[in-house]
Amino acid sequence: MPNDSPDMSPLHDFLDDAHALLSRAHDCLQHFQLIGEDADASDCLISTLRTLMEKAGPREQVQIAGFCQQLIALLAPDHRRNPLHGTALGILEACLSLLAWQIELIDPFTGTLNLDSEEQQELLTHLDKALDPARTQCDQSVENV
Repeated sequence: MPNDSPDMSPLHDFLDDAHALLSRAHDCLQHFQLIGEDADASDCLISTLRTLMEKAGPREQVQIAGFCQQLIALLAPDHRRNPLHGTALGILEACLSLLAWQIELIDPFTGTLNLDSEEQQELLTHLDKALDPARTQCDQSVENV
């Protein structure tokens, strides 16, 4: 009797890879928390997020791929204006936790993830402000007017 069920091994492989990559990203985050700004840890984090993005795209995990892409853009050394510490580290930790949560919510049979991107965008906005002190000061000036 032929098996008509779809081959879920690519999805399961992605989920396994995603868990391993998030574990590596958390290791990079711990390095920042313990030692501070380090180019190797930064490169490792960006590389890990890029790999997750590249694996998510072909598995039609556009929310995860897009979130990783936006994080990479914010964390890229040429974009970042402020060292990754303090508030920015806390927000980055929240971003990685959200990614882990989203990966857990992927339906293991269909591969679907039905979420809006509002929380992602909120975290990205906060991270951008934490990494750009001039923007934070400008935003506070506008709020005080």
